[in-house]
Amino acid sequence: MSQQKQFMITATVSLVFVFVFILLIGFLSDKTQSIVSPTKKIVLADPKLQPNQHARQAKAIEIDRRFSQAVIMLHAKQYDSAIKALHRVLELAPKMPEAHVNMGYAFLGGGDAKIARDFFASAIELNLNQLNAYYGLAVASEVLGDMESALGAMRTYVHLSPKDDPYIAKARAALWEWQAARDEANKNQNTQTPEDLEKNDTTIK
Repeated sequence: MSQQKQFMITATVSLVFVFVFILLIGFLSDKTQSIVSPTKKIVLADPKLQPNQHARQAKAIEIDRRFSQAVIMLHAKQYDSAIKALHRVLELAPKMPEAHVNMGYAFLGGGDAKIARDFFASAIELNLNQLNAYYGLAVASEVLGDMESALGAMRTYVHLSPKDDPYIAKARAALWEWQAARDEANKNQNTQTPEDLEKNDTTIK
C-alpha cells in the first residue's frame, strides 16, 4: 500500500471519529442543562430521565443561593431580608446548623434577643462544635440579663476557639467585663443590711 493511500485511510478514520464525537456531544447536551449557583457550576440532570436527581440538585442550588443572599443581607445589616432568605433555607434544610446560627444573628441584629437565643441553642443541638453559635448564645444571653448562661457560653467559645481566631480577644474581654459586673452585683447584694432588704421588698402583703 502506498503512503498516499495509507494517509487517505487514516484521514478518513479520523474524520469519522470526529463526526461521532460531535454527535455524542450534541446528544448529551440535550439531556442536561447547566445552571450556575453562587459558588459552583452544577449540571442538572434531565427532569424527565432522572427526576429524583434533578429535584435534589435543584434543591441544593436554591439552598446555596438563598443562604448566600442571607449572608450578604446580614453584612449589610438588612436583617428582615436575611430572615426571609433564611426562613426559606430552613424550609428546605431544617437541620442545617449554619442556617440556625445566621438566623440567630439576624434576630439579634433586629433586636429580638430571645428568639435569637433559641436559634443559637438549636444550632448547638444540631452541631456541638458550631463555634459561632456559642458566641451568639453568649451575646444574646447577656442582652437578656442571664449572666450565668452568657459566661458559660462564652467560656465554651474561648475553650473551643483556635489560637488564631480573630474574635478570641474580644471574647476574653467580654468574659472579663461580664465576670467583673457579676462579682460587683453579688458584692452589693451581700453587703445589704436587713433594713435595705426590707426597703427593697415590694411584695404586696
